[in-house]
Amino acid sequence: MAQPPGAVLFDLDGTLVDSAPDLARAANRVLADHGRPPVAYERLRQVVSKGGRAMLAVSFPDFSDAEREPLLPVFLRYYGEALAVDSLLFDGVDELLAALDARGIRWGIVTNKPEGLARGVVEGFGWRQRCAVLVGGDTLPTRKPDPAPLFHACDRLGIEAATALYVGDDLRDVQAARAAGMPCVAALWGYREDGDDPHRWQADHVAARATDVLALLP
Repeated sequence: MAQPPGAVLFDLDGTLVDSAPDLARAANRVLADHGRPPVAYERLRQVVSKGGRAMLAVSFPDFSDAEREPLLPVFLRYYGEALAVDSLLFDGVDELLAALDARGIRWGIVTNKPEGLARGVVEGFGWRQRCAVLVGGDTLPTRKPDPAPLFHACDRLGIEAATALYVGDDLRDVQAARAAGMPCVAALWGYREDGDDPHRWQADHVAARATDVLALLP
């Protein structure tokens, strides 16, 4: 980028926060309610960035989409009861955010996680005063890969989408950014299923580690 971005926006799960332990525990509580054994943690971890429905699809593969839908609020309730217990920041995230703060570059979060749960994670990590904007999956009628959440975040920050930078670990993040005309970075440290190749997502940049994002900023 020729000039510092108006803001750096991030996806949450799989980009800033390794929330898989807490989410997997919630999924396995739902399984236990149905008398089923837990699913292997690594299998659940692969689909965290695809959301709760994807985790339930892995947990209940014999259920139809319609049969799994009533399980979603239960899953979210269990997760909400313990949403920042075993979650950790990915390597380099704390350093990256501190560097953005030091440079006076605002940063925020645009996630498909329900806003209330996302806000709980933000508060759990002590980011409430530092995070300039938070847009959740239910803040608007649509969510990523629709670009509307990114436009909404930029509107709240008073900047044009083309002047921001978006960082995410899922194809939907790149699709949303491209649709918004926003430069984007594919995070290689996030959650992916076998066969997912971020190098094919047509992001403007790829980053192997969170602090690599700093090298993209003037």
